[in-house]
Amino acid sequence: MSSNKNALIRYKTLDKCLKNKYRKYTLEDLIDECSEALFEFEGKESFVSKRTVQLDLQNMRSEKFGYEAPIEVYDRKYYRYSDPDYSIHNISVNESDLKAMNNAVQILKQFKDFSMFKDMNGVIQKLEDSIHSTNQKSIIHLDKNEQLKGLEHIDILYESILNRKVLKILYKSFKARESDYYTVHPQLLKEYNNRWFLICWFKNKMYNLALDRMEEISVDEKVSYIDKEFDSDRYFGEVIGVTVSDGQRPQNVIFKINPKHAPYVRTKPFHHSQEIIKEDKTGTTFKICVQLNFELERMILGLGEFITVLRPERLKKRIQASLEEACRNYQLLNTNE
Repeated sequence: MSSNKNALIRYKTLDKCLKNKYRKYTLEDLIDECSEALFEFEGKESFVSKRTVQLDLQNMRSEKFGYEAPIEVYDRKYYRYSDPDYSIHNISVNESDLKAMNNAVQILKQFKDFSMFKDMNGVIQKLEDSIHSTNQKSIIHLDKNEQLKGLEHIDILYESILNRKVLKILYKSFKARESDYYTVHPQLLKEYNNRWFLICWFKNKMYNLALDRMEEISVDEKVSYIDKEFDSDRYFGEVIGVTVSDGQRPQNVIFKINPKHAPYVRTKPFHHSQEIIKEDKTGTTFKICVQLNFELERMILGLGEFITVLRPERLKKRIQASLEEACRNYQLLNTNE
């Protein structure tokens, strides 16, 4: 049993003793009660030291855990609460605490598609009612798109990762003509650019599957789960987005941002490897070291005329070709009008 769990059991036991009006408890009695309580929970003999109980009483008296319990020693021997109606379970939540909790709940509610967050509204309402608080409006807002397909799959995917279950997923990629079944070992749920992906082990390599392309999901109990001890920071450390290529090494990508938009890129880097290599009145030249992938191209194209790719040549030509194609689309549109 964890030390935190042990401490909670001791505090609960001490609270029960200290509010008992019909029995006198010495320090030795409190030690015995805590030892017995731990024995009941653990199923094995557990001895609580005198120093541990003394520290517990000190912590309960202090502001450390918000108890500030009115513990007194009377007749130089016995312990009790000076307030007979006090209990550590009767601590009220003040308005300042409620506001802080409500803001935290408002953030959690952004992820309402996780079932474990769905009841938080009720919890905060109970807290508000208990202290007659006025409605606290949210002052934090996260970008979200409730029309996204696939969000209904989050629960089963989350639970399968947590409980190490293999999944059978009917999946249809944008390139495929027909759906196909994938038997996968889920490792991680990742959100990027307001879209969710499952990172999973499939056919001896790591895949990312978009939730909005999943049609059916079921647990496959016949297959043993493979835990890859997935390190997400390391896996995604050399890419922007979610597309990782096992056979591609990261490259130095050098690009120039015009003076007006350079501060935005400086304060919100494309990647953690970003550094400034030149700065003058014509703009700022940056360097990042990443794999070349679809997400990198989308981000560059999103800056339009404000960015110029200088290297590598392959990426520069792809961006140039995309922009030329966009220009032709507008020219064709103007011609038809």
